[in-house]
Formats: sequence, structure tokens, C-alpha cells
Amino acid sequence: MLSVREKIAYGLGDTASNFIFQTVMLFLTFFYTDIFGISPAFVGTMFLLVRVMDAVTDPLMGYLSDRTQSRFGRYRPYLLWFALPFAAISVLAFTTPDLSQGGKQLYALGTYALLMLAYTAINIPYCALGSALTTNPAERVSVQSYRFVFAMLGGLIVSSLTLPLVDYFGHGDKAKGYQMAMVLMSIAGAVMFLLCFAGTRERDQTPRQEGMNFGKAFKSLWANDQWRVLAGAAIFLLTGQVLKNTLTIYYVKYCLNLPDMISLFVTCGMVGNILGVALAKKVADRVCKVKAYIVLQLLAALLSLVAWLVPTGATALALVLYVGWCFTINMGTPMLWAKMADTVDYGEFKTGVRSTGMVYSSVIFFIKLGLALGGALAGWLLAAYGYQADVPQHDDTRQGILLSFTLCPAIASVLVALVMRYYRLDNRRVSEISMALKEQHSGT
Repeated sequence: MLSVREKIAYGLGDTASNFIFQTVMLFLTFFYTDIFGISPAFVGTMFLLVRVMDAVTDPLMGYLSDRTQSRFGRYRPYLLWFALPFAAISVLAFTTPDLSQGGKQLYALGTYALLMLAYTAINIPYCALGSALTTNPAERVSVQSYRFVFAMLGGLIVSSLTLPLVDYFGHGDKAKGYQMAMVLMSIAGAVMFLLCFAGTRERDQTPRQEGMNFGKAFKSLWANDQWRVLAGAAIFLLTGQVLKNTLTIYYVKYCLNLPDMISLFVTCGMVGNILGVALAKKVADRVCKVKAYIVLQLLAALLSLVAWLVPTGATALALVLYVGWCFTINMGTPMLWAKMADTVDYGEFKTGVRSTGMVYSSVIFFIKLGLALGGALAGWLLAAYGYQADVPQHDDTRQGILLSFTLCPAIASVLVALVMRYYRLDNRRVSEISMALKEQHSGT
């Protein structure tokens, strides 16, 4: 059993990651369109273009981390090596240089690509570390629950403090405000990554498989049919989730006509996220986590659809539905990440190859692809509906924002539920595989 102290130390790593991840989800599109000054159509296309790079870098990072050998382990060293570079690049991404429109586009593309590279270099080993902390399937949901409580605490800090910090540091200059707010959060994030490094220990000491080149590792990964199910679910999940989170600011400001309540909405939503992930283990202890995950996706779809019918002025109802959606969608998050660890075991059981980093990196690629698709769709839809930054919007534009905020995420959740019907690693099967692997490793 892992100590609470070590679970907290591991969770701090995702607090650090979410200083960037949640900022990207909640504020980056708005920053680019309304502060940085580039078009939403370009922002959407840029998000998608960078994912082409991830198609190469993510699996390579997983392969590299699986083969790393150091006195600190396979995955922990990357927290030490990349904490400061990640922090520095994060600040650059939220810096507004005095350039022409074309220069700004190139700067945004370059710094966003560097930000995603740095995120890959530190986050993929961090995620794989969760599987290396324990080989006990019963502990995995607990570890991931701690992780995502702390992840959402990072998101809560971002959602509640970003705009006040922008006002505090900027004194009316929002470009400077965003830059200085990111300086503060990046320093805090680097410290938390180092605390995660110092407070955890890798226990899965499965020997590195010699002669396993990248091609063979990828072939064994593709043979893992349950990995393919998770990858498909991840695309739809993050596309819908990021689309809704990105459009929350626009929904509150223009559909509800409540610009002063943006921070309240995103902060209350983050509280819903925290409560959801905190209760995930209790639900998973009582119900098969595969069935629970499907039901949660369908419930999230229903809550998002109901929000479509909320009239202007029904602020309390709109807030309750948004918080309820956040609570429901994120209760499934620790279950999803625990399934990734189960899929690593299944892959070794089926193919004889244990590729922890490859499994996590490849699923993370599809998560990031969903992140890009959600951000791209937000930008493209805003452009298609005629959105103009920081001016009163036409009725058709407001209706387009409302439709994109409610119906599209609901469709995405239904698709996740349909894909997860093909996932067969329920609690009984996972336990059988775990026992079989223990016998193999002990040579009995």
C-alpha cells in the first residue's frame, strides 16, 4: 500500500501540469483572439497543425522513457530535467510581442509548438510513473483519485486566480497581466514538479526488454485491442470536453450576458471537477468501473443537452447544470487513467511485451488530439458564426455559441459511451490478468 504522503507527492505533479493544461483549455483561445490579436480561424488551424508533430513526438517519448535507465528510475528523472524549461516556455507562450499580424501568427505557432513539446517531455513520463508506483490494481484508482484531486486543485487555482491576477499585474494592460500571471504560476509549477520527483519512488522494476526497437514496440502496442478502444474514447472525450470548456467564457459573456460572472462560473465548475474525482474511488469500489464510466458519459450528455434549453436570465439553473456536467464528466477521469494501467497489464499478458510508456504516450497523443480538435472546433465555429472580439454579438452568433456549448459536447459523450462498450477489462478480468502476471514474474 502506498502512503498518503506519496500519493500527495504524486498528485502535486498534476497540480503543476494543470497550471498549463487548464489555462490552455479555459483561456488560451480567448487570449489569442481577444488579447494577442489573431483570428479564431487561425487559432483553430494552429491547434490542429501542432498535433501532427505530436503524432511523432508522443510515441517516441514513451519509447524513450521506457528505455531510460538511471539511479532515479525510468520516469522520475524527466520531472527533474524538464521542470524549469517547461516553466520558461509557458511564460513565452503567454507573452505578446510587438509584431505584425504575420509575425504574431508565427510567434504563436512557434511558442505553442514548443509548449506542447515541453508538455510531452514532462507529462508522458509523469503519467507513466503512476503505473510504476504500484502493481496493485486495487490501488490504481486510489492513486489516480489523489492525482486528479490535486490536478483539479491546480485547475481551481487557474480558474479562480487567473483573471484577478491579470487585473492585478496588468493595471489595465491585459497582455502584461497574462504574462506576469503565467510567470507566477510557472514558478509554482516548477516547484511542485520537483516535490513530486522527491516524494515518489518507482516500484515496478520489470527488466528492460533488450532488442526491442521502436517498430517492434509499436507493433505490440497495436496488437493491444483494448488500448485501441481507450484511444478512440479519448479523442471523443477530450474533443467534447475542451470544446465546452473553451466556449464557457463566450457562453457566459454573450449568451447569459454576464461578463462579470466568468470567474465564478469557471471556479464553480472546477469545484465540481474536484468533487467528482474525489468520489470516483468510492463509486469504483462498489460498481464495475467500466459500466460506471459509460453511465457517467450518458449522464453528462443529458446535462449538456438540458443546458441548451435554459433561457437567458436563468443564471442559477445554468450554473447548476454546468457544475453538474463538470462533476459528472470528471468523476470518470480517474477511472479512465486506471484503465490505462490495466491496459498495460493486458498488453503484456497478450503479447509478452510490457510497454508502459508507449501505452500512456499513445493514449496521451489521442487525448492531445482531442484537445486540439476541441480547440480547433471552437475557433472554427466562432469564425463560422461571425464572432468579433469584445463587441456585442449578433443573435445568430449567440445561438451558434449556445449550440456549440451544449449539443456538440453531448454528442461527443454519447460517442464515448458507444466506444467504451467494446472495452472488456472489467474488475474480474483485470484481477485474473494481474495474478497471471505475478506468476510469470515469479517464475512459477
